[in-house]
Amino acid sequence: MQGAGQALMEMTAHDRAGNVLAGSFMDYALPRAAMMPNFSVELAEDPTSGNPLKVKGGGEAGITPALAVIVNAIVDALAVYGIEHVDMPATPQTVWAAIRAAQTATSRIT
Repeated sequence: MQGAGQALMEMTAHDRAGNVLAGSFMDYALPRAAMMPNFSVELAEDPTSGNPLKVKGGGEAGITPALAVIVNAIVDALAVYGIEHVDMPATPQTVWAAIRAAQTATSRIT
């Protein structure tokens, strides 16, 4: 969910002076459980011999590929419009603006 939130909705807005406009997390788009589909999850153990606990650092390993997967899926879906790139967060407004820009560019060519 954290990777999906970053890819689809999370951003920091600043004013012209560089001040952050969000006063708290109440002003910041965060994913909620109700916004996401149900997931089937499996555990794949891969112990390491690098330490006595045989564990690896988890950190943000699950987040990193989520960003690429989600944004590439969006770009793939928008390929019919000739769109090859979408900035994160890929909000509905961002995606719609990309489609409109591609349609406008196409109409100028034809």
